Amino acid sequence: MRRNGFENQSKRKGHKVKHTVIKFIIFAALILLVPLIFSGGYMMNVLVFVGINTMLAVALNLLLGFTGQISLGQAAFFGLGAYVSGVLTASHSVNPWLAMVIAAISIGLIAFFIGFPILKLKGHYLAMATLGLGIIVYIIFNETVELTGGPSGLSGIPNLSLGKLAFDNDYKNYYLIWTFTLVIMLLSINLVNSRIGRALRAIHDSEVAARVMGVNARLLKVQVFTLSAVVSSLAGSLYAHTMTFISPASFGFNFSIELVTMVIIGGLGSIYGSFLGAVLLTLLPEILRAFQDYDIVIYGLLLILMTMFMPGGLVLGIPGLLSRLMPKKPVERGEHA
Repeated sequence: MRRNGFENQSKRKGHKVKHTVIKFIIFAALILLVPLIFSGGYMMNVLVFVGINTMLAVALNLLLGFTGQISLGQAAFFGLGAYVSGVLTASHSVNPWLAMVIAAISIGLIAFFIGFPILKLKGHYLAMATLGLGIIVYIIFNETVELTGGPSGLSGIPNLSLGKLAFDNDYKNYYLIWTFTLVIMLLSINLVNSRIGRALRAIHDSEVAARVMGVNARLLKVQVFTLSAVVSSLAGSLYAHTMTFISPASFGFNFSIELVTMVIIGGLGSIYGSFLGAVLLTLLPEILRAFQDYDIVIYGLLLILMTMFMPGGLVLGIPGLLSRLMPKKPVERGEHA
């Protein structure tokens, strides 16, 4: 009897893995077919930003949605990745791919060492500490004029290239950015469905209970904080080499708040929710430009209504809305519901 139970459990696990793989393959195929609809122009540029924001939202969701550690300084790691890559390539002629690796490693080390003192804090104290980190980094970007260009920004950053293939237009950049984004999403899905992912959710629910069960909560929180910083750094490097110009205004406190909003609106604890939140909060301002002076008001109202009526985020709200709109099949006499 116990053997049958193990066999059934193994079958359920196999079906779950198969379902996860099929869902991701369909998602990736749809993403890669999008350029066939938008062959170029402004919309392709916006979709490039959707990819970058998805990477950032996934990185923050690992920390906030799965581990329960709020961060209001995610834009700092995004900016550090952009500036390390930008300065190394524009000012010191370092190969862009090597510069991205250097940026990721150096920022990962910084995040690892500052993670131990910062992540001792909890709740709003942790939020204030990460906010302070973001403000400090933003001030450094502005004040180190000789290094970063200060408020005027840093230009002359080269595009990425593979041999003779240069990623120098929106079409090529779309596939470059989304290749990285899909790989990060796949790795993140594997992570959250693993033993480590279960430990992260245990920390989110109750850190004390997780410690009792043998989880090294302190080290695991720092490791996720570091992973989140590395992914954000990678997104920053891609942003710098895609735009070829960066300025401190892109990495301020407001963008950190926007990333938190993406995660919450999309769905806490959901990788696909991060994508939905990034799509909505990247495309919505572009769509609302037609309303001119009222776009901010409409934007705010939509976010308030979504928070009220979709508290679980888009990833749960959309299926729930569809189920309410779809007509229910009537139960015939003699049929068990």
